[in-house]
Amino acid sequence: MTSQQLEAHSQQLEARIANLEAELAHIKQLLTVPLQRQEPWWLKVAGSFENDPTFEEATRLGQEWRK
Repeated sequence: MTSQQLEAHSQQLEARIANLEAELAHIKQLLTVPLQRQEPWWLKVAGSFENDPTFEEATRLGQEWRK
C-alpha cells in the first residue's frame, strides 16, 4: 500500500469509528434515561367503546354465537 492509500484507509477507519462512537453514545443515552411510570396501555382504551351501538351489537352477536 502506498502512503496515500494508507492515509485514505486511516481516514475511512477514523470516520467509521467516530460514527460508531456517536451511535453508541446515543444508545447509552436511551438506556440511561429513567423509565417513567406510564399507565398501562389498556387504561388508555378502556371505556372507549362506551355507548357505541356498533360495539354493543358486536358484543350481542358474540354472546349469541357462544350460546
